Amino acid sequence: MENEHKSVIKMWKDYLSSIGENIENTDKTYTSWCFCDNEKDANELAELVKEGTKRGTASLYELYKIDDEEVPEVYEYSIITDWDGIAQCIIMTKKITILSFRDVDEELAKIEGEGDKSLEYWRDAHINFFTRELKEYDMKFSEDMPVVFEEFEVVYK
Repeated sequence: MENEHKSVIKMWKDYLSSIGENIENTDKTYTSWCFCDNEKDANELAELVKEGTKRGTASLYELYKIDDEEVPEVYEYSIITDWDGIAQCIIMTKKITILSFRDVDEELAKIEGEGDKSLEYWRDAHINFFTRELKEYDMKFSEDMPVVFEEFEVVYK
C-alpha cells in the first residue's frame, strides 16, 4: 500500500466514512489493482466495472500458488484502479467459483461483461491473456487449468 496513488487512500477513507467507519475503527481491509496487462484494456475494464456491465473476473488458480497469494474470498474489498493507479471504484467479492477453464459457461462470460459478452469472445480474450501471463513463468496454457471466477459488486465510486 505504500506505493499507492493518493486517490486510493482517499477513496478508501471516503468509503469508510460513507458507512460510518474510519481507518481507526474498521476491521475492513482492501487490495488495490488494475485489470489486465496493458493500459487500454485496464482502463476500459475499469469503466465497465463502474457502469455495472462487468460484475466478475477470472484469473488462473495456479498463479496464486506460484506468486504465494491468497485466492480472493467473499466479502473482501478491492479498489479498482486505472492503468496509472488512480482509484476508480471499490468492489466487494460476492462469490468465488473455482472451475476448469473449459467449464466456464455463457452465464459466467456474460457476468464478466467484456466484448459482446459471449462465451466465444470470453474464451478468445482469456486464452490470449492467460497465454501472455503464463509466458513469464515459462508455462503453457491448457483448457484444463483451473480458473478462479470472482463475482463482485461495486460498493463505492
